[in-house]
Amino acid sequence: MYTTTQPDPVRLEIFKNLYQFIAEQMGIVLQNTATSVNIKERLDFSCAIFDSSGLLVANAPHIPVHLGSMSESVRSLINDKGDTLKPGNVYLSNNPYNGGTHLPDVTAITSLFLENCENTSFPTPLFFVASRGHQADIGGITPGSMPPHSTAVEEEGILFDNFLLVEDGNFQETALRQHLSNHIYPARSPDQNIADFKAQIAANKRGRQELYKMISQYGIETVQAYMKFVQANAEESVRKAINLLKDGSFSYEMDNGARIKVKVTIHQESRSATIDFTGTSEQLNSNFNAPKAVTQAAVLYVFRTLVDDNIPLNAGCLNPLEIIIPVGCMLNPTYPAAVVAGNVETSQTIVDALYGALGVMAASQGTMNNFTFGNEQYQYYETICGGSGAGIDFDGTDGVHSHMTNSRLTDPEVLETRYPVLLESFSLRPDSGGKGKYSGGNGVIRRIRFLEPMTANILSGHRFIPPFGLNGGQAGIVGRNWIQRQNGIEENLDSTATVEMKPGDVFVIETPGGGGFGKVS
Repeated sequence: MYTTTQPDPVRLEIFKNLYQFIAEQMGIVLQNTATSVNIKERLDFSCAIFDSSGLLVANAPHIPVHLGSMSESVRSLINDKGDTLKPGNVYLSNNPYNGGTHLPDVTAITSLFLENCENTSFPTPLFFVASRGHQADIGGITPGSMPPHSTAVEEEGILFDNFLLVEDGNFQETALRQHLSNHIYPARSPDQNIADFKAQIAANKRGRQELYKMISQYGIETVQAYMKFVQANAEESVRKAINLLKDGSFSYEMDNGARIKVKVTIHQESRSATIDFTGTSEQLNSNFNAPKAVTQAAVLYVFRTLVDDNIPLNAGCLNPLEIIIPVGCMLNPTYPAAVVAGNVETSQTIVDALYGALGVMAASQGTMNNFTFGNEQYQYYETICGGSGAGIDFDGTDGVHSHMTNSRLTDPEVLETRYPVLLESFSLRPDSGGKGKYSGGNGVIRRIRFLEPMTANILSGHRFIPPFGLNGGQAGIVGRNWIQRQNGIEENLDSTATVEMKPGDVFVIETPGGGGFGKVS
């Protein structure tokens, strides 16, 4: 048996890659077994491994806003269920006030015990594996469960708070169907929900199998020791990055008039940082409130991107960071505040505000351009790419999903086969990136023609406030949402809108460009 108090550099590299490999294997199983376009085609999911305390050990490079917040869901399960956790049980959670992001993102959590754990010194879980997938519909007031104008979390869909999905290996389908239907705004396609939940169970099962293989090969003491070494290595890497930073502050307004303020204070002696969001707008009556877990995920993401080393995003990255988020502000709301846009829109604003405070990068398009449409038969959701921001020595990128999202767009053939729509055109939006010594990336133009009557929703940002440039760089061009009716009439829409589409109508989304960096010489 191999144990040590100091990591062997070669073994550290092996275990870093092993943990990440396991999370990637989980993701492959989830993609292959899911049925929804959202998970199978757009890859709007994340998989990760957690230690016995629920702290993130490693993840696959999936969706940053999921990965930085899932730990809160796992720890909520530990606090809630504690000693009642058993092998063979799987729990579902999407509670935004217990580590969730927004209701469509549902997390399946499975605990890993040593075999015959009652005869060992490990009667409690050694690890947790979790997969979070964005459900195409989880109920709520609009198809697709991304309502632009919700004012309470109940309007956004069905809440799972450590719901027992699998008990002693038995799938609880009857209880699940009842939970999906017993709501003022029930799920529209429970069969699809169930199919995707089963895919998440399968992904978690793969994670457990691979962890058991690792334990069998290396021994539990070594596996647990290197789990801590991997986290400590990430912590040291973040401390090195912090050492190169300077104090800064930034204030960033959103289209709805809300403002995010952040002050970053670097403590050189301890190589740590304080990130203070005091002064940010109070909790909103709209759904742009970001749960605390989302705010933490955005901070974690930014500081991970400042690290040059190849490290997995994990809990160690947070140890050098003190995050201050006043209770009751829009970045730490209280129940029953609506939050569906906080996860997708406000998270992007947090990231750009942090980069602005640190002076390292101009704003990206700063929105996920969340587009949903559907009726009782069909429900579809996509996020749409745009321009990324320029930095100290690089141009922004055209037409890319940036920062807190990392999903794909559905292939046109799949989109048009599965839904009664036509992708009329999809192109870059010329000259939408901000000019500078280094220019911001261009946004895109996406035109979708409807072939049947449906409700369409857009939930977006930077339609009025442009993505900022830095160090003399110009701002990116704001986005635009509009409808071209079949009779030729054009209707301009706000950043958030719900509209009824008729056959022949075209929904047009023009996404923002990224900001430029540095003056044009």
